[in-house]
Amino acid sequence: MRVVITGAAGFLGGRLAQALLRQRTFDGAPITRLLLVDPVAPSALAPSALAPSALAPSALAPSALAAAADPLVDVLHGDLNDRLEELFAEPVDVVFHLAAAVSAACEADLDLGMRVNIDTTRALLDAARAQTTVGGPVPRLVFSSSIAVYGHTPNLPLPPAVSETTLPSPQSSYGMQKLVCEHLIGDYTRRGFIDGRIARLMTVAVRPGKPNAAASGFLSSIIREPLAGLPATCPVNPDLEVALASPRSTIDGILRIAEAERGTGPGQLEGPLPVNLPALTVSVADILTTLRRVAGDTAADLVTISPDPATEAIVASWPAVFDNRRATALGLRPDPGFQSIVQDYLADHPRS
Repeated sequence: MRVVITGAAGFLGGRLAQALLRQRTFDGAPITRLLLVDPVAPSALAPSALAPSALAPSALAPSALAAAADPLVDVLHGDLNDRLEELFAEPVDVVFHLAAAVSAACEADLDLGMRVNIDTTRALLDAARAQTTVGGPVPRLVFSSSIAVYGHTPNLPLPPAVSETTLPSPQSSYGMQKLVCEHLIGDYTRRGFIDGRIARLMTVAVRPGKPNAAASGFLSSIIREPLAGLPATCPVNPDLEVALASPRSTIDGILRIAEAERGTGPGQLEGPLPVNLPALTVSVADILTTLRRVAGDTAADLVTISPDPATEAIVASWPAVFDNRRATALGLRPDPGFQSIVQDYLADHPRS
């Protein structure tokens, strides 16, 4: 079985690669090759070549480095649009499509988001379709969507708890682009070109490394930076509630949706409807209180509240409370609390 991860050099891509390499199988079948696709150069994927000056602005996740060293792994460097012919030079059984331009970057540059999020996804779908059309295996395509597909407007307010049946109304270009991709994947699945699976991700925290251009990135930085003795800025009102998931539960959710048997029985994936991953609802004030409880006053006092209207407008448009029944039916559960998320982060990234 040949498995592909796009956006493989990113944080979630690297962790997903490690999870697949630990189990060495997908849906009960042995993985024969794992192809990691990313703009990061192959030389940067070799542990011996790791040097900050050699990396792109979004530095390669350590988990991706570890995965790239495995003999089961191949690395494909470059723009995905330019490498699709090589990607499908041999039959592809599974694609985890994680590559994306993130929320604030898409809001600042519409053309970037349209090119990276929509044009690239359509090109990938057409390459998968071509494989199926000539008699190759129907690829299973697992897409990482986002709760940014939802949004609050005065004439269409969100219900108290959002579910997969809630009408999406994105209030950001990023959310719109993710929703367009969901519909494309749904149509290609209906036509039998692919077996599409869509996981709508909550905000993932706590992410290690440097801040990225995601509007929600501060939800990691207000924990990560103070734990490292560095100042951080909170750009929203602390009363704001958000929906979070830890990296561990996010990867578990993506894999469960990817491997779920289609059908209407218990634990099966019914219909093309996307699955919202389980959400932990917490206020920013609760996050800061947890930081103070876990790391003390010195760390907590490194966070400055400085509201930024642009960031708050994006993050506040996302729902914070979810009906998790569809995820629960697949055996998934939200994180038990934000303190457990911080403790997981500390266990994976101990302070010196």
